[in-house]
Parts: sequence; C-alpha cells; structure tokens
Amino acid sequence: MKHIHEAYDICVVGAGHAGCEAALACARLGFNTVLFTISVDSIALMPCNPNIGGSSKGHLVREIDALGGEMGKNIDKTFIQSKMLNKSKGPAVHSLRAQADKLRYSTEMRRTLENTDNLTIRQAEVAEIVTDDDNNIIGVKTLSGAYYECKAAVLCTGTYLNARCLTGEMVVYTGPNGLQAANHLTDSLKAHNVEIFRFKTGTPARIDGRTIDYSKMEPQYGDERVVPFSFTTDPESVQKEQELCYLTYTNEKTHEIIRANLDRSPLYAGVIEGTGPRYCPSIEDKVVRFADKERHQIFIEPEGLDTNEMYVGGMSSSLPEDVQIDMYRTVPGLENAKIVKNAYAIEYDCINPNQLYSSLEFKNIHGLFSGGQFIGSSGYEEAGAQGLIAGINAARKLQGKEPLILKRSDAYIGVLIDDLVTKENHEPYRMMTSRAEYRLLLRQDNADLRLSEIGHEVGLISDERYEYVLNKKKLIADEIERLSTIVIGANKKAQEVLSKYDSTPLNTGTKMIELIRRPELNYDALAPLDPERPDLSDDVREQVNINIKYSGYIDRQFKQVEQFKKLEGKKLPVDFSYDKVYGLRKEAVQKLNNIKPLSIGQASRISGVSPADISVLLVYMEQNRNEFK
Repeated sequence: MKHIHEAYDICVVGAGHAGCEAALACARLGFNTVLFTISVDSIALMPCNPNIGGSSKGHLVREIDALGGEMGKNIDKTFIQSKMLNKSKGPAVHSLRAQADKLRYSTEMRRTLENTDNLTIRQAEVAEIVTDDDNNIIGVKTLSGAYYECKAAVLCTGTYLNARCLTGEMVVYTGPNGLQAANHLTDSLKAHNVEIFRFKTGTPARIDGRTIDYSKMEPQYGDERVVPFSFTTDPESVQKEQELCYLTYTNEKTHEIIRANLDRSPLYAGVIEGTGPRYCPSIEDKVVRFADKERHQIFIEPEGLDTNEMYVGGMSSSLPEDVQIDMYRTVPGLENAKIVKNAYAIEYDCINPNQLYSSLEFKNIHGLFSGGQFIGSSGYEEAGAQGLIAGINAARKLQGKEPLILKRSDAYIGVLIDDLVTKENHEPYRMMTSRAEYRLLLRQDNADLRLSEIGHEVGLISDERYEYVLNKKKLIADEIERLSTIVIGANKKAQEVLSKYDSTPLNTGTKMIELIRRPELNYDALAPLDPERPDLSDDVREQVNINIKYSGYIDRQFKQVEQFKKLEGKKLPVDFSYDKVYGLRKEAVQKLNNIKPLSIGQASRISGVSPADISVLLVYMEQNRNEFK
C-alpha cells in the first residue's frame, strides 16, 4: 500500500488558539509549515464561552499582539460587546474583555491562516511522532499512514487527546462540541517516555434566546468608548452598536435540585478521573464548596449575531439532562428556557509541563515543542500565548538562534510559562494578576512599549510598526519632561479647575506634575491650565498620566526587578548533575535534576527546593566557577 510522504520545515498539530498562533509565527518567519487539524471547521473554535480577555487574560492578549501574534487583531474584527474590567481599581489590574461572535471569530482566523504564505492546512489526525536514534524529531505520521517529514514540530492538541464528554450517566467518546477525539497520539507519546496527566474541564448549556425572559435579568452594557485589543487597530474602526449581556442569579431552589442529584453527577459519583480547574468550578462544585452562599452570579451571553444560542456563564455542569432542565428553569428569566446543547464535562490527556524547558521544547525530544491545554493550562488566551512562544522557538531553533525566553519581569507570558515548567501543577493552570510579582510594570496598556522591541528582533513586528512604538516612547518621555518644568500659580483659573474636582486649593505655585499625582486629578483634567499642551493620542496621554501618578511605586518595582535579575543572571548549565553538590537535600537534588532550571532564580521557585538549598548551590557555584561559565 502506497502512503503519502511530504516534507515540511515545521509541523504544527492542532488548530486551536495555540496551534493557530504557532503556525502563523512559523510561516511568517519564513518556514514551510503544515498545520494539522481533526476538522477544518474547528479552527480557532471556542467550545466554552466565546469571549477573549478578562482579568489578567486581557494582558496576555495585548502581549501576544505586541510580539506579533494574531489573537488581538482577530477579536477586534469579531467582537459583539467590549468592556474594560476593574476600572474602579488601579491600572495594574485593568483588563479588557470582549464577547466574540463565535462563528465569525473562527471564520476570520481561518481566513488569515489560509491566506498566509508558507502555510498549508491539512485535515488529518496525527497518530505518531517520529524521532531518530538521538531523539531528534524528524516527522509525524497520520492515522492514514501518511508521513510528514519535518525539522521541528509543535504539539497543540488542546482537549482532544483520548477525550470523553460526560453528561450524567451518558459518556460519549468525542472531543468538545461533539467533534472527533484524537485517540492514537497518546500511545506514541508514552512510547517516547512522555508523562501523561488526565485533566478535566466543562461547559454550561446553550439556551434558545427566544425562550428567555430578559425582563427578569439585569442588562450588562459594553463600554461607550471601545478600546481595541490590538495596538494596530484604529480605535475609530471598532466603535459600533454592541449586543447586550445579562446578569441573573441562582437561588435556594436551584441549590436544592443540585444537592438532591449529586449522586448522579459523574464528578461526585467517581466516574470522572481527571482533575478540574479550581478557579472555574462547575455549579455542582460551587454549591458544595460554598454551601453558605445563597446565590451565585449567572451571566447570559450571546454566542453570535447569526444564532439565538445564549451561553449560561457560571453554570457549567455534568449533571444529567433531566436535572439540567429542572436546574436551569429555577433561575429568574429561565423559567421556560429550552436547552439547545446540554452542559457537559470533558476529560482529556495532557502532559506534565515540567518535561519542557522554558522555551517550551521537550527536554528529552529535541525539536519538539508544545503549548496550550495540552501542557496543562486552561483558557484561550493562555493557549494563544504559549502557542506563539512555541512557534517562535521552533523557528529560532531552525535559524540556529537562542530561544526566546521571557522573564517574569518581562511579561505575563513569562510568568505563565515559568509557573508551568517550574512549579508542580495538579490542575489546569489559569493566569491571574496575583501570580505576577511585578504587575504594576506589566500592565496591559504598556505591552507594546515592553515587548515590541522583542517582537521586532524576532521578526514578527515590521520596521514601520517598531518605528511607531519608538516614536510613542519619545512622545511620552518628552511630555513628562515638559510637565516637570511647568508651575501652576495660585490664580483664579487654577482654583476654579481644582474646585471642579473637589481638590484642595493652591496657596502657592505648584508643579503640574504634583497636581497630576493628586488622586482626584489626572492629566486630562488639568488640560485647561496648560495652553501649550501638544495634541497627543489617547494612548500617549494614558501613559503620561500613569507614569506620573504611580512613579514612586513604579520606581520601587524597577528596583525589585534589578534584584530579581541578579538571581536570573546566575545561569545553570542544562546538563548539570546536582548529585555532586554536597549539602543539598535529596528532595532538592531530585527536583533540580528533573526540572533542569536555567538559572538560580528559576531553581528558587521549584517546589521542594528550600532557601537553604539555594544557599548551598550558590556556595558551590562560587567555589567551582569554571563549571558555570
């Protein structure tokens, strides 16, 4: 029997959010790339809530964009409601979130992929990875027996590996949304000594919007002035009429039905083997774990402009179909609701991410990279970020360049990947602002200023776009310098402006920069007192205001980063054996040999490695400097 044999530079397996970013990065960097998907109709699919961004996740999307990725541009084309979250708090936790048109998001991403040079899309199930005797990846085989030769590969299988969906007693061996599962690759990975975990996630029912009584719910509006995700999107192009979302709540009747049927939930009946995400629990979990709560928020959100399906956010479940109907109909506004698609839990195979370097390359399989839910994370944004880095590093490996490794002080993406490859993860990992030590520096609003230089060096940010960012930096610096020289006198006009904002009157001349620092004032509010002010764009004015207002805190974090960089700068060889370091505890030796940290800083974050172990290691490094050059 004759089989297809084709050769590519890079094979990307899986066309979810990670796979799309990985394939685009590889192709845009000039490598002949093939992207495999079980179904071309599932490209960039949103099997759970069709939204992009949210708390901390909005940061990731902005960073993907600043590095040259596609997610931000795609959601700007396809959103149906947009809102900046946490506006009542400081800028470090402001996060953009947009509800997407589910079908159009997928269609637009597919259009981009199909029209990218060097990129081929292939509908096929990859069943095997192929390596040579030195454990270098040399190709992949599909279920049909076709062989695709490659020099590097990126695995982004999402929730499809050995997947099964559970609704009560009913178990269906499919991937999300009833799509075909990938049932063969796991065996090949195990044969290559890859450690496999079993994780679980879930999704709520979709309800026919015509059967919902919205008058019993609180309407949730988008922002009057929309802020785009991509730094390249013209803000005026995204100002449009937005769809409404709605807020309602569960009640004691809802909770009674759930408690009475817990024995029929596969989660509590012991049928589900995988570990679920702690920070995105099912409604059964919420009712059990937060028994004192009288109600839980439920968001009713549209799936798109061309469908009546509504997503029931906050009520993911794996309860049986009959229980779901009773449960949902206790919620105000859903008394007559008709379910279009049942809620379900999904179990799938993923890997222990400790098997990866910070470049997202497998430690024991050279040239094989990975990203997304396959490496133990959750969320479209986390997946997109990892896929982009995995794709970039697959390309850089073929270019003979050092991998791109973002530090925790560089980006949320750096925090995300460092946590995954360094720490022990026993559940799907979710990004949160609290995980970032330097979040005042790693704001979503300055992602382009932080990362465009890196994106340009990699080759995904054009010269023109990079010049724009350099000019933006100059405008910000020049304006802050100009403001530092301006003194506002205690005149009538100044007192009128200050009075408007209930700000303390002036007794003497005060620097403009000091007035901006007052909590009740800001850069724009003081414009009437500054007739020489240049005409600056919204994003430049925002940066000027933040940098002046939080200068003390920002300077303090920069000093903390310098200390952090000292430990990160103490590099450790990848092939170093920690058995020979006298004084290290056995647990530390085991963990260090397993993780193979790239620096003392990373070693210090490994669970089971104590500060005393780090001290021992530092002493050894000082005494044996030649080993660490």
